[in-house]
Amino acid sequence: MRLLQIFLLPQILFILLVTVRSHNPDHCPFKCGNVTIHYPFGTKKGCYKDMSYYIKCDPATKIPYLNKGYIFAVTNQSMNPIEVIEITLDGHMRVNLPVAYSCYNKQGNFIYGSHQTIHTSRFPISGTLNKFVGLGCDILASVILTEPSVSTWCNTNCEDYKDVRNGSCDGGGCCKSVITGGMTHAKIMVKPNQNRTKVWSYSKCGYGFIVDKHMYNFSKIDLGPMTMNKYFPVGLEWSVGNTTCKEAQKDKRSYLCKDKNSVCLKFGPMNFHGYRCHCAQGYRGNPYVTNGCQDVNECENPDQNDCLPGLCQNTIGSFTCVCPNGQLGNAKIDGKCTPVKDDNSEKEGLAMRGIGEGVAGALLTMVVVFLGVMRQRNIKGKKDFFKQNGGLMLQKMFSCKHHPVNKPNIFTEEELMKATDNFNDANFIGQGGYGTVYKGILANKTLVAIKKSKLIDQSQIKQFVNELIILSQINHPHIVKLLGYCLETHVPLLVYEYVTNNTLRHHLHMLTFEKRLKIAIETAEALAYMHSTTQIIHRDVKPSNILLTDAFTVKVSDFGISTLVPHGQTHLSTMVKGTIGYLDPEYFRTGKLTEKSDVYSFGVVLVELLTGTEIHSLEISLTVFRGTSAYFTSLMEQNALDQVLDEQLKRDEYAEVVKCIAKIAISCLDLEGKRRPTMAEVKHDLEQLQCQIDVISTA
Repeated sequence: MRLLQIFLLPQILFILLVTVRSHNPDHCPFKCGNVTIHYPFGTKKGCYKDMSYYIKCDPATKIPYLNKGYIFAVTNQSMNPIEVIEITLDGHMRVNLPVAYSCYNKQGNFIYGSHQTIHTSRFPISGTLNKFVGLGCDILASVILTEPSVSTWCNTNCEDYKDVRNGSCDGGGCCKSVITGGMTHAKIMVKPNQNRTKVWSYSKCGYGFIVDKHMYNFSKIDLGPMTMNKYFPVGLEWSVGNTTCKEAQKDKRSYLCKDKNSVCLKFGPMNFHGYRCHCAQGYRGNPYVTNGCQDVNECENPDQNDCLPGLCQNTIGSFTCVCPNGQLGNAKIDGKCTPVKDDNSEKEGLAMRGIGEGVAGALLTMVVVFLGVMRQRNIKGKKDFFKQNGGLMLQKMFSCKHHPVNKPNIFTEEELMKATDNFNDANFIGQGGYGTVYKGILANKTLVAIKKSKLIDQSQIKQFVNELIILSQINHPHIVKLLGYCLETHVPLLVYEYVTNNTLRHHLHMLTFEKRLKIAIETAEALAYMHSTTQIIHRDVKPSNILLTDAFTVKVSDFGISTLVPHGQTHLSTMVKGTIGYLDPEYFRTGKLTEKSDVYSFGVVLVELLTGTEIHSLEISLTVFRGTSAYFTSLMEQNALDQVLDEQLKRDEYAEVVKCIAKIAISCLDLEGKRRPTMAEVKHDLEQLQCQIDVISTA
């Protein structure tokens, strides 16, 4: 008996090893309530990949929750688990996330409410599946997404309850904004815009939430009291591993695409590691388990094959169309099977030869026709994309009598695919709220930056087209040059000169005083040119939109929300857009956009150049817009500016010039736009200070 145990031990261990590696033990539950739980997720020990994929199935309610140690929502300092609605094998899941809300009395004083902080660990919030929504009258709803950090927000204005329309989420009681994908941490907040007296009778609270873009449609009823424990479905992304497919496949033991009929695909968000497994074409099931991908019988579903009825034969991973015995021909849906005549062997031979020649001719014709059809489809597809991406609007703009100063080139998809090595990850250089940017080399060896819209979204396409139109009106050494565009692709592509030294945001804390002043002057020069020559308002002046060359020469960029002011007008009434912290409070309050809005934003950039610190990191209240100006004025009056100055600026010989720059910043940050200087005046004053620095340097 002892010998038998010893003999059987290796076989037992092998069976156990195969069972563990298959990740599909019989004791693993596949359901929790109505939710199917696929490996790598599981509800019992031994059924999931690791603890981040553990699903807690509540024994009483049969509601599945993600592991609170890895993904949770914080409400009023209480850490709550997140309910799972659906997990799909294509790398997505839907969960219920809570609503942030704030309720006020008639005077606009806060009564009660709750911010929401959501941490999703290795399951980032999807940018393609979701949108951010704010509800209420005269409220600001914002979400700060981190890892990496980006913020998005929207605000509502309600002149009259009668003006609020069901289904409309354009600012009248409901506003929406896009979500940047790949984020794993979100903080949602709601604040009032102004006194609540006018709207309090029908909108006592404001709400902010992320929601699946197909799962919410605004109704006026939503302005009333909402259940405070309200949740909305949100799409998350999931993947496995922490390397690329190529790296993962080197270690067969840890590689998770276990089925022989599975394929490995890279995970989408650029800032995220990992990969996904999919069943190969012709198979379906779970690619993460051994024998999880099963052959699809395409013959059972007419939509999955193109054979004549009854003439489909299933094969492993595919199918074939076969004529019945005694018949020859094309068994596909556009073909015909013909009985073979049996008069005599000679006639049969002639018939067979004729049929063979006919089939060969038919096949040749089909190939020629197929290639022609595919070519026409390709041409039609490019034309459709051209229209979808705003091409007709651009043609109309460029055919007007006002010819563009800088007419951009038109690139083909093939040119830009070749320039970026098919948009290879190795050429990825950054991303913003509206697109990803890749480095490319054109056929003539020109180094370029190519911005690619992340989503097929009309609002973003309008932003791209707007940027193209704006930049075609500009030709200035301190504004990034648009070289061309491509609109025949799935999403529009813009091609710019390549600027080599990243953005001001990346260098903010390590610049010499001379370089800071040079950057300030060149930025002011670019904005002054825009305001006076082309009447363009940038609307989003901030360090991350100020590119720098190796010589620290400024190139102002990102004109997606910029706007042209018609001649004879001093302002535009628009939907408020911009970045919190840099946004002009007067524009925010009134919706009236003027060139002085850029002056305010530039004032914030000046403050950041003086302190070497981003505005969000300074001890300035961002809940009250007057914070920045008042804070600096107070420091000046107390002769305490040194408390916030960057170390590079604390030299005695710079003291008077630094104070003058601080005064310029304070004047730019005046709460009343008409009291702010113009950018031309700011440029002139900064250039005078540059002369003083030159004198100091040569003394």
